[in-house]
Amino acid sequence: MTAPLAFPDLLDLIDGRSAALRKAVADAPDPGAQVPSCPGWTLVDLLDHLAGVHLFWAAAVTAGAGFTPVAPELAEGLAFGEALARAEEATEALLAALREAGPDRACWTWWSSDEVASDSRAVARHQVQEVAVHAHDAELAVGAPRPVPAVAALDGLDEFPALYWGSADPWPHGPATVRLRAAEGLERTVELAPGAAPELLELTGTASELLLVLHRRRPAGALLTAGSPALLDHLLAWPRLG
Repeated sequence: MTAPLAFPDLLDLIDGRSAALRKAVADAPDPGAQVPSCPGWTLVDLLDHLAGVHLFWAAAVTAGAGFTPVAPELAEGLAFGEALARAEEATEALLAALREAGPDRACWTWWSSDEVASDSRAVARHQVQEVAVHAHDAELAVGAPRPVPAVAALDGLDEFPALYWGSADPWPHGPATVRLRAAEGLERTVELAPGAAPELLELTGTASELLLVLHRRRPAGALLTAGSPALLDHLLAWPRLG
């Protein structure tokens, strides 16, 4: 486990990764280009998704634990510049809601993991991950993908198993242990199912490579793996990500 990021640092990362996504879209020769890692989406779709997600979580944080999940209604047919401005305004609304709430406000969340709190800090932490991965999606679509910044990727490797594996349906296979080894020095071991002689799967790479493979943005071949190929396939297909 890495040391928890300070709440202001989480907000800075949301701001910075959102700006990186918008810049990739704004600089694209064709805003209607397909996003390979989000089948069926164009860059404009990705921009609208960012706006919708940030408006949704701004409302959730403002309402607190009593929030009733309702998707925001986004106007359609905006000019490209207007869509960019709306995405920026949505990020500003999310950041304003988080600053007003502080890190400890109880919030509605979709996850059910015992390891992840349902509060404004956990929302901020997860929005770092969501926008960091989507910024990579946008950069990939324009042919200039960059690694997820190490500080965000390392925190994501701590959050991902706790949130996605912790909220998933029970592991449907035999006893298994997964070890994540990041080149930056992080090591995380997770027991997916108890039992005698569990299968061991080790995944080694940079924090960005590991995170993007877990999010199904990069092929598993980007990592050094040790253990059962079948176990790796099962692992990547198991949790629902979207």
